[in-house]
Amino acid sequence: MSRILAVKTTPFGDQKPGTSGLRKRVSVFQSQPHYAENFIQSILSAAVEPTERQCAVLVVGGDGRFYNKHVIQLIIQMAAANGIGRLVIGQNGILSTPAVSCIIRKIKAIGGIILTASHNPGGPDGDFGIKYNISSGGPAPEAVTEKIFQLSKTIEEYAICPDLKVDLTTIGKQQFDLENKFKPLTVEIVDSVEAYTCMLRSIFDFSALKELLSGPNQLKVRLDAMHGVMGPYVKKILCEELGAPANSAVNCIPLEDFGGHHPDPNLTYAADLVEAMQTGDYDFGAAFDGDGDRNMILGKHGFFVNPSDSVAVIAANIFTIPYFQQTGVRGFARSMPTSGALDRVAKATKIALYETPTGWKFFGNLMDANKLSLCGEESFGTGSDHIREKDGLWAVLAWLSIIAKRKQSVETIMQEHWQKFGRNFFTRYDYEEVDAAAAAKIITNLETIMSDRAFAGHKFTVCEGEEYTVDKADNFEYCDPVDGSISRNQGLRIIFTDGSRLIFRLSGTGSAGATIRIYIDSYYKDACKIFKDPQAMLAPLIKIALKVSQIHERTGRSRPTVIT
Repeated sequence: MSRILAVKTTPFGDQKPGTSGLRKRVSVFQSQPHYAENFIQSILSAAVEPTERQCAVLVVGGDGRFYNKHVIQLIIQMAAANGIGRLVIGQNGILSTPAVSCIIRKIKAIGGIILTASHNPGGPDGDFGIKYNISSGGPAPEAVTEKIFQLSKTIEEYAICPDLKVDLTTIGKQQFDLENKFKPLTVEIVDSVEAYTCMLRSIFDFSALKELLSGPNQLKVRLDAMHGVMGPYVKKILCEELGAPANSAVNCIPLEDFGGHHPDPNLTYAADLVEAMQTGDYDFGAAFDGDGDRNMILGKHGFFVNPSDSVAVIAANIFTIPYFQQTGVRGFARSMPTSGALDRVAKATKIALYETPTGWKFFGNLMDANKLSLCGEESFGTGSDHIREKDGLWAVLAWLSIIAKRKQSVETIMQEHWQKFGRNFFTRYDYEEVDAAAAAKIITNLETIMSDRAFAGHKFTVCEGEEYTVDKADNFEYCDPVDGSISRNQGLRIIFTDGSRLIFRLSGTGSAGATIRIYIDSYYKDACKIFKDPQAMLAPLIKIALKVSQIHERTGRSRPTVIT
């Protein structure tokens, strides 16, 4: 019989969820008593009314980073004390973000709590995060996260069963009696990979993929889980189910500190994969982030597929995936900073295209209204309406399905795509952990410059007499076509008369300081230009972006932290 305690507490003023939940340094959670408990209680209070909790099912899992196991036990203890009837938890606390979304939808749970800071570093000196997903399987919309935040600012006590301890290692159901009128708490530990694997079997042609990965003309692959949550999924699905050699999957043991690395699948942090691919020993490479929702695709010799191009290629070849042969295609969508490559495919195929703010929750709303089938973000996130999260392994299987059907290399598929649709040259400059006040001032000053009426029509002249004329400058605002809600201040845009774009945003996914992102997008159709290097093609626009923002002068930086 577990006792229930009401513990007095005081609010913290900094528990406002960002685009993907509450993310802070581990030290913030560890050094401040009740910090995690306050936020968990705010989630539980916002998620379900007390009278409905006995019938409620909540999914819990995380990416295996440091502090996950401790906080999972807190969630169990607090869910029990708050009267939640049943918890479904991944074995050893491990569940990828896509798998949580899958399970929520499969068992019709009220939602799920995901313990992850996604692609941010882990370990005692790294980051930790708590994220709430709703019953659709998608990230909590702004109305819910705002409710959680308001509750966190007024919380006076939380309920907990401090003596309750659950064995996370053994698959099966456990029941716990509580010292009140509540029914026993049921905790079900489930195989972390099984439900997600079954879902993917229903989406893709596994026999064709098995032939591709283990048949006589075997595609040689290199898959890097970056010591994040995806290791067990890659091993089970790509190696055991689809026959890829066991040694083609690397860094597949989830580690609390991700092996001391940054689990972000880009050219900077996945440099080991890039180097392995450059040898020419592998035909296809992929890396995944900490919680498994992001991916990077590489071809032979390290040929890089920009995420904006990746979703466009999948869109152009969408019927190579059996799922879409059955469901049809309702619409495409991309986040505003993502290049216009997807727009070209949408126009050619006469399929609706939506441009949303950054944040997967905006896609989820369109999916729930049956307006959207495929979507992507330039930040290495791609997915479809099979769940309500971006899905790294889904994107990899989508690419492998295209390769199996077309029997071409990644590079050839990409080059033929550019020849047909033209090419959106795209790059992103990230300035990480900038002083928050300095970052805010950069954006404020830039907005002041842009709001001057004389700015529209302003001509920027750069090297070799190239000239770019400002057509429009604004702060992106989105009116949701489903519910009419307005999302303002979603990123500063400078759009030139030739359609080229400069975008400036403060990122909401960091845990310390601020990250300033600059996005540069320019379209070319000329056959003589489409195969050139993006940094060379975009050099004039990069100069304009750096000049107008004064980012190096104002931050003291001489270069970005990451270039994509």
